[in-house]
Amino acid sequence: MSAVMRPRIVLDTLAEEDLPDVVRIERAIYPFPWTLGNFRDSIAAGYHCPALRLDGKLIGYAVMMFGPDEAHLLNLSVAEQQQRHGYGEFMLRQLLRVARERGAQRMFLEVRPSNAPALALYAKHGFAEIGRRRDYYPAHGGREDAIVLALDF
Repeated sequence: MSAVMRPRIVLDTLAEEDLPDVVRIERAIYPFPWTLGNFRDSIAAGYHCPALRLDGKLIGYAVMMFGPDEAHLLNLSVAEQQQRHGYGEFMLRQLLRVARERGAQRMFLEVRPSNAPALALYAKHGFAEIGRRRDYYPAHGGREDAIVLALDF
């Protein structure tokens, strides 16, 4: 009887040596990706930057910063071939836990109106629209608004 090999999921901290993989994932899943500098600056600033690994391979990451009594989720991404397997939701749950543990009373984020999967994920976890930032994101043929979402703990 052969043993079934289960994938090994590890959530640890994003490191400088992960950044080439992060940039590859960003470029594959976003038409207007974050830059290497954005990620380097986030790590250098001490933002919470978890990395999700599947059998040792980076498949997801996030960037979250903290202010007085609040957390701001700046980036939550999963590699294209690993999307729709629950990894984004797994990371979001961990981010919510960390925000609560650090004393945040509220979490904020911005999302494109065109990003229906992300909107559905955030709605499932209780995020509600509190505003819009007009022409916030670059988009093909112009600009796209950002929907500002918040979740009170």
